[in-house]
Amino acid sequence: MKQKILITRPFFPDLVERLRASFDVTVNEGPKYTPEQFKEALKGQQGVLVAGGEKIDGPLLEGLSGLDIICVSAAGYNNVDVSAVTRAGIMVTNSPGPADETVADFAWGSLIAAARRLTEGEHFVQDGLWNGPNGHRFFGIDVYGKTMGIIGMGGIGRAMARRATGFRVKIMYHNRRRLAPEVEQECLATYATKDELLRGSDFVILALPYTPANHHIIGKEELQLMRSSAILVNIARGGLIDEPALAEALQQRRIAAAALDVFEGEPAVHPGLIGLPNVVLTPHIAGATWEAQHGLAAMAVDNLLAGLGHGPHAGRPPALLNPEVLKNP
Repeated sequence: MKQKILITRPFFPDLVERLRASFDVTVNEGPKYTPEQFKEALKGQQGVLVAGGEKIDGPLLEGLSGLDIICVSAAGYNNVDVSAVTRAGIMVTNSPGPADETVADFAWGSLIAAARRLTEGEHFVQDGLWNGPNGHRFFGIDVYGKTMGIIGMGGIGRAMARRATGFRVKIMYHNRRRLAPEVEQECLATYATKDELLRGSDFVILALPYTPANHHIIGKEELQLMRSSAILVNIARGGLIDEPALAEALQQRRIAAAALDVFEGEPAVHPGLIGLPNVVLTPHIAGATWEAQHGLAAMAVDNLLAGLGHGPHAGRPPALLNPEVLKNP
């Protein structure tokens, strides 16, 4: 009898067929599960591929037996309580890497949109207000030749830094651990403390994972350190920014602008951010290309196959987050 696995959202057909060769696969083709429906659907499953950001925590796992692995089809996994999953003796994996270049492209696009006031300009045209020369009305900020501060120099941060060369943009970065000298050289990046970065950057980019330690890493105090001409970009995770403090800073022009693709309560957006002319808001789409999402999903499939004993990495998934659950870690 084949092992049973659950895919929580509609999925790439070619990858579903790849899984069907080894497993009895159930795909949720309907609306996103409620927590109660999700728990019921997990009963009897040996693996689950989380494709829609479903929350996985202790209460969900309580009373479940037989679940061996949880595979997240994304690099970020703040929807998963890894400690609770580990206590339950279940493997959990994510999919780091496949979307890094895609998200870096989007982050640069968002920065340019905020710096050059593209959203304001588009609304001006769409609303029929353009009736003559208006160049002075939409004076923006040059990107070329400025200083970018990247908080979080993982794959996305490094991809952003590599793109900076063409803009002659100087890179500062802050990271939990300093990069190796050869990586700093590759990225032409200089390490700085967080305060040094905030004071010295024209553009501040958040590219770090959300953890409790990183909650509101940008708050009122940090915003006050930033230049009045600075632009803040978040393509990482909601919860990294104190959104009421940011709304106030934007309203009072204590910083010039922001571009936000993620939000603390998404899909809800803090009302203070809605309607501001100096903010670019997008619905968590930085990684939304077919190539990136298929790559993330394919990595999740690799992890699932390995975790349930199939393929060249049988028994040890490539992107395992909690190796301590293995009998021979």
